[in-house]
This record gives sequence, C-alpha cells and structure tokens, in this order.
Amino acid sequence: MVAFDATEALTPCRDGRGIGAILFDREALRQAEMSLFAPAHWGERARPVGDGGRGGAWFVDAPFGHAVLRQYLRGGLAAKLSRDHYIWRGANRTRSFAEFRLMRALRAQKLPVPRPIAAFYMREGLRYKAAILMERLEGVRSLADRALVAGRGAPWEETGRLIARFHRVGLDHADLNAHNILFDANGHGWLIDFDRGVLRIPATRWRERNLKRLLRSLIKLRGERSQDDVEKDYARLRRAYDLAWNRGY
Repeated sequence: MVAFDATEALTPCRDGRGIGAILFDREALRQAEMSLFAPAHWGERARPVGDGGRGGAWFVDAPFGHAVLRQYLRGGLAAKLSRDHYIWRGANRTRSFAEFRLMRALRAQKLPVPRPIAAFYMREGLRYKAAILMERLEGVRSLADRALVAGRGAPWEETGRLIARFHRVGLDHADLNAHNILFDANGHGWLIDFDRGVLRIPATRWRERNLKRLLRSLIKLRGERSQDDVEKDYARLRRAYDLAWNRGY
C-alpha cells in the first residue's frame, strides 16, 4: 500500500490506444499533461543525453527549470521482443511510478538525489510504456569521466562514503555503475538512475552485489589505464566505504 502524500498528485490520461496516468509533484508542477513526456513537444529545448545508458533520455529546458526526460527502454535480448513495452502488473508497479516514489523516499531521508518532477505510464492491454521527468543536476561530471581524466585524483574516498550513506538507509541500487555517480566541482556527490531500485533491510549480500557491479563498470570503462590501477583505486573507495559503514554513516 502506498502512503498518502499531500504533495503528490495523480491525473488520468488517454490516447487512441490506451489509458494511463501521470504522477507528479504538485510543488513543482501546477498541472501535468502527456505532452511533457514527448521529446517532440519540446522541440529545440530538448537535446539527447549521450553519456551512458541505452538512449531514450533528453535534457529539457522547461518553464519549471532544467530537467531530464527519460523513457524506459529495454536492453539486451528483451529489446528484440519489445523496445519500450513492459508487462502490466498494476499502476503502482510501473517502472516510472516506482522510481518516482523511491526518489521521493530517498530525498525525505536527506540523501543527494535529483528531484522527481513527474512520472507517466500508458497502458495498452497487458502492456504499458513509461517515462519520467526529473530535475537536471547542473555542473556535474560522472565518476566514469572523472576516473578517465583524473585517474588516482578522482574522488574515490568520497564515492565510498556516498554509497555507504545510501546503503545505510537500505537502498539496493539495481545498476550502480560509474555513470550513475556524479560529482560537482566542490566535491558534492549524487546518485542517479533508480530504475528497479528498492529499499531493503541492509544486508551484506546485496551491498556486495552493488559494489561488485561498480567495480566491473570501472574496469570496463578504464580506457588506457591498466586493470591493476583501477583495482587500486577501487581499493581506496572500498576502504572509505567500510570505514563509513562501520561508523554508521
């Protein structure tokens, strides 16, 4: 059961093929329409995001501020069956609504997460497609970029402490890779992309799975750096993570 939130609003919508709904933050938007989730609606105010992921994301210059629009797309073998449709299991279990509410829950814990603005789904029989609109973080660079440019000067300890904060509240991030960890020029970090993430009781097994996923991404994105160098950097990250975890923050 989803807890009541007075700042959360829901509006139904439909097109010629199905019916859907938009969940939005009433403090960010006065009203929400389907057009918000169509890149063509924004024209020149929308431009594709090229860093990481599998496409389907745009930077949008909107009246309510700079935002990111992301459509939910499948990858791998599943994409051969359907690129942008998922099995219907109820509105609250759509990818967009689940991510929207998870981000709001993390922000309520004072964790550095972009503000979710609106989430959309459109159901067509037993399938649905979805999209989400969220705050764009300004002046940030991914850990993947920082690692390639700065190498050992990248924020390894800061990353370890950042991940420990999220793990402490029980966030099991489904895709903790180096593209989804961002830092600004002042060293302030954020996590992004909470699709399929869940809040759990903190446990060793899933925490280790998150960290191993991050190490694999760092090795894959290492460029001309040796794997040994990457593993040494990761060891710095891991020491800072363990220290923060053992201290309880």
